[in-house]
Amino acid sequence: MKKQTEQKLIQLFQKRFSEEVISVEMMPPSGSYREYMRLKSTHFIAIGTWNEDEKENNAFVSFSSRLRACDINVPEIYEYDPKEFLYLQEDLGDITLFAFLSDIRSKAGFSSEIVEAYRKVVRILPVIQVTAAKKIDFNFCYPRKAFDRQSMMWDLNYFKYYFLKLAKVSFDEQALEDDYTSFCDYLLKAEGSFFMMRDFQSRNILLRQGEPWFIDYQGGRRGPLQYDLASLLYDAKADIPQTVREELMEEYLNHLAKIIPVNRKEFKQFFYGFVLIRMMQAMGAYGFRGFYEKKIHFLKSIPFALLNLNVVMKNIDLPVQLSELYSTLNSLSESEVLKNLASKDTELTVSITSFSYKKGIPADPSGNGGGFVLDCRALPNPGRLAEYQKLTGKDSEVITYLEAYPEVDEFLNAVFSLVDQSVKGYMKRKFSHLSVQFGCTGGQHRSVYSAEKMAEHLRSNFPVRVVLHHREQDGIA
Repeated sequence: MKKQTEQKLIQLFQKRFSEEVISVEMMPPSGSYREYMRLKSTHFIAIGTWNEDEKENNAFVSFSSRLRACDINVPEIYEYDPKEFLYLQEDLGDITLFAFLSDIRSKAGFSSEIVEAYRKVVRILPVIQVTAAKKIDFNFCYPRKAFDRQSMMWDLNYFKYYFLKLAKVSFDEQALEDDYTSFCDYLLKAEGSFFMMRDFQSRNILLRQGEPWFIDYQGGRRGPLQYDLASLLYDAKADIPQTVREELMEEYLNHLAKIIPVNRKEFKQFFYGFVLIRMMQAMGAYGFRGFYEKKIHFLKSIPFALLNLNVVMKNIDLPVQLSELYSTLNSLSESEVLKNLASKDTELTVSITSFSYKKGIPADPSGNGGGFVLDCRALPNPGRLAEYQKLTGKDSEVITYLEAYPEVDEFLNAVFSLVDQSVKGYMKRKFSHLSVQFGCTGGQHRSVYSAEKMAEHLRSNFPVRVVLHHREQDGIA
């Protein structure tokens, strides 16, 4: 984010809350081109957002207002400056549904605690789609007012050009285009007058005091009920067991039936069609961000998507002939480009934790005892200075302080070299887990900063799954 934009967000915050900003934390990039920063004053906190797509901003602000009026858990928009493409929204924290399930699953598998979190989500979804839809102003929908033929063809061609072609998958282009037309003809027969949030998946659902809150619905539009449920249940890296998917679908249908009549057989038949188009759209995004933009972490979702696709292709039974589409999808497992990506079974998980030595060294969640415990207490300590005592290693002031000392950079470079060697060896030997833990006196500044840098380094350089925890800051036992 440009310094000038950062200053304008600070001014917007100070105008809204009449307090001086004391902390600015740049937030990691998402799959969009929006940029985020966390702003704090003595008594207030907000997420500052910059996005130069004005129509997308208008949609998000309008939908947020209407959904909140229906008691749906979405962020409050505190201030909006459309001319500068800036807005302040409520800070919902950092615990996404995906982070929650990743943490629990690493210790206890896809447990009942995870299933219950998903149950809460699917109980709310029909209310958003049907009840709240009556309040939504669809004139703000962007880029389309409905998930219509044009929207579908955009998604299908996104898959063709950025996934199939970049992965060097062979197909008959004219036959595939003909199947695209038939596929859209079929999907358009589904009732499409509901509010479709469009990107309804585990990274866009946050947990706050155990309750789900929703973000990133600026692409919302009129559409079928099945699409958002498909997005949620077949979210690639969430990797929900098939039996749980079926259980959650029944839970969803039970709650939907309390609002409108439901033909379950018809719903389920259309459902797998929308699962397929949603998966193709997602794979197009992985291809664009990964193959084209060279953002490695998007490629890590592809093996999970292909496993989901295999499940769907075995169960799909649409009343329409799609021979070239089916043949192409079934052939993906033969692509040499895709074979070279890390599979789900061999993906290495690196757990990175910051902690306070006063409270002891954290237990290794994998149970294999492998990894590193690194002592940051020899580094300069910002916690000794009054101006940093309420901040953490994620705040820009603390980062600037630490990065002014050459020994901090020397320490991290040595750690990167050491951990890189283990990561390469673990990946080669198909190990599943590596633990990297950073400790300091209070688990607030030096260890948090080092853990953040380690996570950033690994995500940028290796196809591994990184799970990051700040034990003392996140309240993790």
